[in-house]
Amino acid sequence: MKENEKLRNLVTAAIFAAAICVTTAYILHIPLPTGGYVHVGDALIYLAACLLPLPYAMAAGAIGGALADLLTAPMWALATFIIKAIICLPFTRKSEKVLCAHNIVGMVIAGLVSPTLYAFVNVFFTGTWDAFLPQFVGTLIQGVGSAVVFAVLAYGVDKVGLKRRVSVA
Repeated sequence: MKENEKLRNLVTAAIFAAAICVTTAYILHIPLPTGGYVHVGDALIYLAACLLPLPYAMAAGAIGGALADLLTAPMWALATFIIKAIICLPFTRKSEKVLCAHNIVGMVIAGLVSPTLYAFVNVFFTGTWDAFLPQFVGTLIQGVGSAVVFAVLAYGVDKVGLKRRVSVA
């Protein structure tokens, strides 16, 4: 990879990390009675995973999500750093379109992996399996909202041909 491509990917990942942090911590940040909160930051993580090479997307998601937790719920920051990197894995940037069959399946996989992992972490934090289901359901609701926002964003990105201009080989 040429130096200018690396720099472009790094800058794009940094912009995504900042946007993920802000959308997760502050924009449409809705607390849940079961703990945690609903946000649309994962939609931007999914989009980063469709536009950037995998290591850059994982870094953007991990850093953006962890920074948001440092601002709102610091005990979750390490878990979020790991989980947000993991949810990038089922997506591809190799398709011409962002909204392709592979990424729709990826969205479903990420939407189930994230609540499952957060629920296990919550069990670890609380020391009781009673904490699993409320955390799973709350994070699942958040994931559905992020999936809808991602689908809308992906459709728009595809419509204006933004992927060709942002993605670097």
